[in-house]
Amino acid sequence: MNRIALLGQPNSGKSTVFNQLTGSRQHVGNWPGKTVEKKDGTYSYKNEKYMLIDLPGSYGLSGNSDEEVITEKFIKSGEADLICVLVDSSQLERSMYMLADFAGMDVPAILILNMIDVATAQGKKINEKQLSERLGIPVLPFTAADGKGYEDLKELIEQELKSPHKLITKPDIDLEESIMDKGKMITDVNAKYAWVSRMLDGVTTSSAKEFKLSKFDNLLLKPFWGKIVTVGIILVGFIAAMMIMSPFMSVAGMLPKMLGAPIANFLNGLNVHPWLVSVFSLLLPNTLYFCISMASFVFGVNIVFGFLEEIGFLARAAYQFDGALSKLGLQGKAVAPILMGMGCTIGGASGTRVMDNWGQKMLTMMVVWAVPCASIWSIIPVVSGMFFPAWGTVLVCLGIIAYIFVLMFIVSKVFGGKLVPEESRVGMIMELPPYHKAHWKYIIKEAWIKCLDMFLRALKTVTLVSVIFWVFSYSPSGNVESSLLYKVGTFIEPVTKFFGMGWQTFMAFISAAFAKEAVLGTLNAVFAGQSNVADVAFNASTIGVDREALSTVMTQTISKAEALAFMFACTFSVPCLMALSTTYKETHSFAWTAKTAGFYVGASLILSCIVYHIVALFLG
Repeated sequence: MNRIALLGQPNSGKSTVFNQLTGSRQHVGNWPGKTVEKKDGTYSYKNEKYMLIDLPGSYGLSGNSDEEVITEKFIKSGEADLICVLVDSSQLERSMYMLADFAGMDVPAILILNMIDVATAQGKKINEKQLSERLGIPVLPFTAADGKGYEDLKELIEQELKSPHKLITKPDIDLEESIMDKGKMITDVNAKYAWVSRMLDGVTTSSAKEFKLSKFDNLLLKPFWGKIVTVGIILVGFIAAMMIMSPFMSVAGMLPKMLGAPIANFLNGLNVHPWLVSVFSLLLPNTLYFCISMASFVFGVNIVFGFLEEIGFLARAAYQFDGALSKLGLQGKAVAPILMGMGCTIGGASGTRVMDNWGQKMLTMMVVWAVPCASIWSIIPVVSGMFFPAWGTVLVCLGIIAYIFVLMFIVSKVFGGKLVPEESRVGMIMELPPYHKAHWKYIIKEAWIKCLDMFLRALKTVTLVSVIFWVFSYSPSGNVESSLLYKVGTFIEPVTKFFGMGWQTFMAFISAAFAKEAVLGTLNAVFAGQSNVADVAFNASTIGVDREALSTVMTQTISKAEALAFMFACTFSVPCLMALSTTYKETHSFAWTAKTAGFYVGASLILSCIVYHIVALFLG
């Protein structure tokens, strides 16, 4: 099979080209032995099959990061029959630095001048024929996001596989002292910039006047007001994502009611065991509802993020928050998924795709988990209001908000060194991209591909975990005391008591990891005994809770210290099953997903223990 590799800096358009060519025929995992994302896929042209490899996005090939080491080794190995180097035409001088690193590697290549439409809108003209003559390889003006020109690209690839060209470094550039004898690779940084300048001398012309910041940019880049405006825009984006997903969720929400009763009646007519009836009539329809809801939210988030990234806003958001987030080992780009996580952890985890490399992406995802989603704020005031006056509930909420920043710092210290080593952390130097129109057809297509991929993967994970939870929480009689969850909970209660939770609150803590919406229903089931734990977990939105009656029972059964410990543990444990599934889908790493879940469960129990024993000293 013909093997084609895509090489380029982050945001050069590699992923766009990869997705447009391969569609759903792609595989995503990690490179062997490295926590770096590996993407490969296939496409066909003139009855020939082609393997496409999307090399890790990096700013050079000097071996300073795992991404650069992998990319350099892959290119030098000769595994690829052709390298497609993508550069940003609108910022050609900066983008060509990657090509300077690539020069002299003695492998067939073509240069793709992506975003040529943006360069044209800026008044820039690029003489691609002159540039091709200097480089010794074909140069193709291209706009990846508009979906056009791909037939020309496929044709060029086919021709180059038959008659390949290799990039040359001409001896008249006066770089002899900075070129390796064997591979003639430019190694000196200044020499690389000199090579880029010589290659582009006379190739680019511009009719644009001196660039000046717009009034909006002047506001957006201000130290204080710029942050306020940026946060506001991202939160509006979250609301837009919710509006996009709402119709899909509404339709999906009908499935449990539409499918549940007919399936139950059919299976009961066949005298199927009640446990299996409940699995097929309640668990599976609700699991389908969860997965569609998750996928629809991913669809909405990717449309919003795709729009904000393509028009140039996310680059400005990254600039605005880079200083603050660098203290956590993150780039400024992480601000968007973190803020999206305030609404839903699924959206925040999906939004980490904007990060430049896998380590940054994974660390951002772990930090996003520290941000309580909107669902938790529908629980904490209710439970707190049962035990504390209004001002006490305010203090509880403020304490939770304060601990968010503490937990983010802890996460960065525990995992930051491994995921984003100190030597790889550098200040962000960037040019603000020009604002330009979004390619809606591409944005929607990309969002749909990611949505479908999320649904298919989530269906496997959510179904498996749901069945496990169902086995433990199911009660034939409807009485919680006949469930495995109760038996396990009471058996380990001496241990959970040390962490500040009795068997009732610990069972609610477990159900919170399944879905935060299930917490009040679970509390009602274990304290008031009015419903089945399995039912409330899978029908959390439809089963009502008598809060006044629940308050009376809970305040008579558990102490204020236990209630407070439970609230903190519930808030900072695993966000939910769907967030866990999304994390696995985005990281392609079971090990790191398990580490994340294990850390948050352990950290929440330690926090619960500390809160319980300190509060018990003062309140008894």
